[in-house]
Amino acid sequence: MANTLWFLIPELILLTGTVVCAIGGLSNKAAIRRNIGFIACVFLAASCISVPFVYTAEHVASSNSLMPNLGGYVKFFAALIGILLVMTSGGLMDRKYEHAIASGKDTFDTLRSSAGEYHALLLLSITGLMLICEASDLIWMFLALELVSLPTYVMVAMSRWAKVGQEAAMKYFFLGAISAGLMLYGFAFLYGATGTFEFHAMADAFADQNAAGGISTFGQIGLILALVGLCYKIAAAPMHLYAPDVYQGAASAVTAFLAFVPKAAGFIAIIMLLSLVGWEGGLPKSVEMMLWVVAVLTMILGNIGALLQTSTKRMLGYSSIAHSGYMLIGIIAGPPLGLIAVMVYLVIYGATNTAAFSTLACLQRNGESVDSLEDISGLVKRSPALAASFAISCGSLLGIPPLFGFWGKLMLFTVGVSAGQLPLVLVAAISSAISAWYYLRLIGLALLAPLTARSEQVSPVLRWPLIATILGAIIAVGGPVTLNALTTDASIAVHVSE
Repeated sequence: MANTLWFLIPELILLTGTVVCAIGGLSNKAAIRRNIGFIACVFLAASCISVPFVYTAEHVASSNSLMPNLGGYVKFFAALIGILLVMTSGGLMDRKYEHAIASGKDTFDTLRSSAGEYHALLLLSITGLMLICEASDLIWMFLALELVSLPTYVMVAMSRWAKVGQEAAMKYFFLGAISAGLMLYGFAFLYGATGTFEFHAMADAFADQNAAGGISTFGQIGLILALVGLCYKIAAAPMHLYAPDVYQGAASAVTAFLAFVPKAAGFIAIIMLLSLVGWEGGLPKSVEMMLWVVAVLTMILGNIGALLQTSTKRMLGYSSIAHSGYMLIGIIAGPPLGLIAVMVYLVIYGATNTAAFSTLACLQRNGESVDSLEDISGLVKRSPALAASFAISCGSLLGIPPLFGFWGKLMLFTVGVSAGQLPLVLVAAISSAISAWYYLRLIGLALLAPLTARSEQVSPVLRWPLIATILGAIIAVGGPVTLNALTTDASIAVHVSE
C-alpha cells in the first residue's frame, strides 16, 4: 500500500491543486480569482518536478505495475503540456465578468464565477490520465478513464452564453456513455476469459491460452469491444463522429485540452490492454484486423473531412482524428519500436496541436472568439510572432522537415514498414499528402493572404495564449538532441515487467 501511494505523489499534488483552485475561484478577492490559472500552473509544475524523485530505479524495481516505467514518462509530459493548456485558457474564463466587476457595473456572485471550477476540472482530468499508468486491474483502469472524461463534459458545457457549447456537451456526454458501456461489456468478456480483473493474473492466463493454441473467443471479443470503446477516447472511427461538432462548439482552450488529454489516455489504455495478451507471437488476427480497419478509416475520414471545412476549429478537429490513425500504425507494429514511436508522437502532437489551438484562443473580433478561416487571413500583419508560431505548429502537424512532427511521422512510418505493414503505411502517406492541402492553406492564410474586411476586426488580445503558442512552436522546432532524449525516455517507458 505504501509503495502504491509513493507512485501517486504526482497525482496527490494535482488533487491538492484541484481543491485549492476550486476554493480560490469562490474568493471575494479579485486578485486571487485572477491568479487561479497561475496557481494551477504551480501545482502542475510541482507535479512535473516530483516525477524524477518518485520514479527512481530503486522504487521502480519494487513496483507491481504491468509497465512500471510508463508512469514516469506520461506524468512528466502530461504535467508539462498541462501547463501549456492552462496558459491557453489564460484570461479566457470570466474575462468579461471580471471586467464588469472591476468597473463597478456588476457584483461578484459565486454562482456566476467559473474560472476556479474550470481549472479544478482541468487538473482533475489530468490526474485521471496519470492514474491510468498505475492501474493494476481493469476496475482501476475504467475509473481512471472516467476521471479523465467526466470533467471534460462540464468543461465543454461551460460556455454558458453559447447554446452550441451546451449542444456539443450533450453529444459528447451521450456518445461517451455509449463508449463506456461498450468498454465495460468488453471488460466483462475479458473477465470471463481469464477469471480475474488483475493485470498480472490476466497476462498469465492469456499466456497459457497462447501456449495452448491461441486467445479464447471470449478474450478476443472482449478485446475488440474494449478497443471500440477506447476509440471514443482517441476520436478514431467509428467513434469519431462527435469530435468535429464538440471541438467547434467548445471554447478554443477546451478544444485544445480535448484534442490531447483524452487521446493520450486512450492510447495508454490501449497499450496496457494489448500488453496483457503478449506481443511476442503477434496480436490475435481478429484484433489486428480490427485495428487495421480502424486506422485506415480514421486517417482517410479525418483528412477528407478536414478538406471540406470553412471553420478553423472544425478543420483542426478533423485533423486530430487523422493523427489518431497515424498513431495506430505504431500500435499495430507493436513493441518495442512501434510503442516507442507512439509515445514520442503523443508528446510532439500534444505540444504542437496545443500551439495551433492557442492561436485561436488569443484572437478575438469585437470581444468574441473567432473560428472562420477568414478570421486568420493576413494574421502576419497584425501579429508576426503569432502568425509565425501558428505556421510552425501547422507545419509540424503536417510533417514538414526538419520540424518535430516530421521526425515523429517518420518514426511511425518506418516502424510500420519494418513490421510488414507496408499497405497501411502507404495509406498513411497518401492521407498525409492529402492533409498538405488544408495545412498549407492555413499557413498561407496566416502568412501570405491579405487582410479582409472581416479579418481586419480580429486582433490578438490575450497574452497567455500567445505565449503558449510561441512556446509550442519552439517545441515544434525540436532537434536531434531533443528527439534522441525523448526516444530514450519512451523506450524505457514501454518496457513490460515480467
